[in-house]
Amino acid sequence: MREWIVTNGLGGYASLNSQNQNTRKFHGLLISSLNPPTKRWVFVSNIFDKIKTNDKTYYLSNIKSKYNFDYFPSFNYNLDNIIVKKTVFMEYNKNTTILKYEVNSEKPVTLVHTPVLNSRHFYDVTSQRYLSFEQDVSRDMVNVKPSNIDKKLKIILKDSVYNPGFYWDVFYYEKDRERNEAWVDNNVHFGDFEKTVDKKDEYYVVLTLENKINHDPSEIFLKETQRKKDLIGQAGLSKDFDKLVLSADNFVVKKGDNSKSIVAGYYWFADWGRDTLISLPGVTLVTRRFDDAKQILKSFSRYCKNGLIPNAFMDCDSNPIYNTVDASLWYVDRVFQYLKYTDDKTFLEEIWGTLDLIVECYKNGTDFNIKMDNDFLISHGPGLTWMDVKIDDYYPTPRMGKAVEIQALWYNALKVMSNLSELVGKDDKYCDLSERVRNNFNEQFEQVYDVVDARDLSFRPNQIFLASLDFSMINKGLQKHVVDGVREQLVTVFGLRSLSPFDSNYKGSYIGDYNKDVAYHNGTVWPWLMGPFIRAFVKVKDREQVWRSFAFDNFLKPMFDVFDGSWDGSIYEIFDGDPVYAPRGCVSQAWSVAEILRTWVEDINNKLPDFEDIYLF
Repeated sequence: MREWIVTNGLGGYASLNSQNQNTRKFHGLLISSLNPPTKRWVFVSNIFDKIKTNDKTYYLSNIKSKYNFDYFPSFNYNLDNIIVKKTVFMEYNKNTTILKYEVNSEKPVTLVHTPVLNSRHFYDVTSQRYLSFEQDVSRDMVNVKPSNIDKKLKIILKDSVYNPGFYWDVFYYEKDRERNEAWVDNNVHFGDFEKTVDKKDEYYVVLTLENKINHDPSEIFLKETQRKKDLIGQAGLSKDFDKLVLSADNFVVKKGDNSKSIVAGYYWFADWGRDTLISLPGVTLVTRRFDDAKQILKSFSRYCKNGLIPNAFMDCDSNPIYNTVDASLWYVDRVFQYLKYTDDKTFLEEIWGTLDLIVECYKNGTDFNIKMDNDFLISHGPGLTWMDVKIDDYYPTPRMGKAVEIQALWYNALKVMSNLSELVGKDDKYCDLSERVRNNFNEQFEQVYDVVDARDLSFRPNQIFLASLDFSMINKGLQKHVVDGVREQLVTVFGLRSLSPFDSNYKGSYIGDYNKDVAYHNGTVWPWLMGPFIRAFVKVKDREQVWRSFAFDNFLKPMFDVFDGSWDGSIYEIFDGDPVYAPRGCVSQAWSVAEILRTWVEDINNKLPDFEDIYLF
């Protein structure tokens, strides 16, 4: 069943399934970010609604609604000439969720709203009923203070009657049970708000941690609607792109230090360096959010340590961890992509020291055994590429040595630095090195290896970066060979498999009689990889219109057809490798949305950066 999500620009969100049921511990109507964009905390799990007439009571949780998405998710109920439309939205940059109710009835009715509360980190469940809540009732509002955190929740419904209550209820989260995670939770039904409607009315239930409510909820609704319309207008794309543009906006967050970043995925990811940088063109450049892009790049520059960009900021404490070999190389490329859109040479001067430091540290060696070897290729330890999953002390896909995409990114970074140095009058100490890298790589790349020095013939999608990046160190014939092989063995309707189905290690289902992390990079489909694949495909076809149309019809349209008209633009993190390609992982992943949007704009519609010709020479 489809899951919907709305966000607040801080990492907080509201999300349930399309029938407003909680099927994950990450579901809720107010999951606040207490240290943006991290420390996500569940305060309101749900609100159960019922409608009372003189002779009948309707429990909306037992009635199937018609789900729709138009800027916000909405749920329509038609009950014996009583029509109710429920819309969920959040106030931007506030830990506030608002539910809008539009009621149309032939006679007066009473609506009853029962908040279901909790107070826990969204990774956890309330396994024991130890929580207590203080409540302070005033006109139209209840203040609730959980015993385990120094925060107060306000529940506001104007012109209503509140009947206090308190009883525990067990929630069973089926999605978490499938994932072999904690899935039994205790939540509190917390009184009833009664609202009488005389035939036709519109009103709002406000759930907030904010000390002051500065605007009428109807004004907040109009303001947030206009903000979304402005984002669509700013992007300057056709209406076909609207939902992806709005979905991309969900991931742009303001951090506690007022800098900007990109949340990797909802629900459980915070801002990850690799994910942020891979996502940046689709989220901020093709949507023309150039100031956001600059802020994000500046923010990550400040965290650069020994030439390494952080892999992640952990949700519990926001501390950076640096265990990645590719994030820094992606950083160089993403500065380049930003420049191709903006020609912002002032920023290039400002950021040059970070770019040069990355190259120098990779040349001379840095943490995690990341270093340029005698053959000028980059060597690295296990678990440092994007296929980085670890189970205790075991790496299902260690890929230590000289992973193929790292060499592609290294060569690309050196060529980028060579081009940029010429444009800004810096010494070009990169061109000669890039030629050594290219020559030595081609001498060793006798077959399509996944890890070059290990002669690893596992057929994985990582080879596609040899053809998709701006600067390729393999010839056109080999690029075409790579694209054809990937298309034949790895392309599915939802993205690329992470391993060929002909490999003995292939797992066609993410969930099975094994740890799901074993399948994560051994067959599981990743939508974000469709972006570099399509870019490589149209490049080897010389970007001809007929082949760009072919790419849309064969690689994107089938996915969009499955999502249908009520789709909100979200794209899952992963899918099973075998039909029916069941969706798995995060319900909305930044690089999934970003790379599908970017490739549609740049590679298929051929809407290239304004200054592409200046920087690519």
